[in-house]
Amino acid sequence: MARHVRKGDTVVITAGSHKGTVGEILRVIPDKSQVIIKGVNLRTKHLKPTRLNPQGGIITKEAPVHISNVSPAVDGKPTRVRFQTKPDGSKVRIAVKGGGVLGEVRKASK
Repeated sequence: MARHVRKGDTVVITAGSHKGTVGEILRVIPDKSQVIIKGVNLRTKHLKPTRLNPQGGIITKEAPVHISNVSPAVDGKPTRVRFQTKPDGSKVRIAVKGGGVLGEVRKASK
């Protein structure tokens, strides 16, 4: 199934405690329908000392956000996405606000 967001897209979070935050997608996890957004939903993790890292320590990393809670950003505002098939068989994402092309999805196989 085609997703409305891809890696590298700038998105706005539309629900949850980070609502209204804008960020770039670092990774899409299609099996769980989640995305990881740069600098959003940060969690701290305590690491035990190991042979490779004898000090141990505390790291901060991004936690996943459900894909239904994000929308692509056009001029800093969220927009819905439509999919359109071109005559040559390629499929593109179209922003509902403004009608701009968000990027090529894939080439149709025949």
